[in-house]
Amino acid sequence: MKSTPVFGSALAGALCCALAAVPARADVIENPVAVFSGLDKITGRITSFDVYIGETVQFGALQVTPRVCHTRPQTENPLTTAFVQVDEVTLNNQIQRIFSGWMFAASPGLHGVEHAVYDVWLTDCRQTSTVPPPAGYSGPPVTVVEEGADTLGGGAGAGEQTEGAMGAVPAPRPKPPLF
Repeated sequence: MKSTPVFGSALAGALCCALAAVPARADVIENPVAVFSGLDKITGRITSFDVYIGETVQFGALQVTPRVCHTRPQTENPLTTAFVQVDEVTLNNQIQRIFSGWMFAASPGLHGVEHAVYDVWLTDCRQTSTVPPPAGYSGPPVTVVEEGADTLGGGAGAGEQTEGAMGAVPAPRPKPPLF
């Protein structure tokens, strides 16, 4: 009577199935600019602002400093993350760290900064900015674009075809007036 190695083949089959179920991890894209939105709860104004990696920007009484800002390739599920440190400047000019951790653009309410007067959350990571880099900037390479330049469509007008990474796609059209 011959014995067949059933246990070994079952183990190998289970291992292959387990490895096939694990998704391939794409490389992250390191971006030089983190884009934040901030809410001033007193005035009700929401402000969007660009911050270079390693640069500190003041928003009200908060100082926002992104350390890294990652996105994924267009062929992967979108996942925009940034490691951010936020300090509060108190009334007697003391600086106190109130947040240090990862922010996720897809879940702004999950890891945003909720202060008594100000809220700050990550909205995007970019390779370009209309804001020039600070003196001595040594982060990832950045492309500075002029204010009002079309960073999405490569300069084409509304409705024109632009050549992107996925082929020819129409540029976004402006929204019609609500009146």
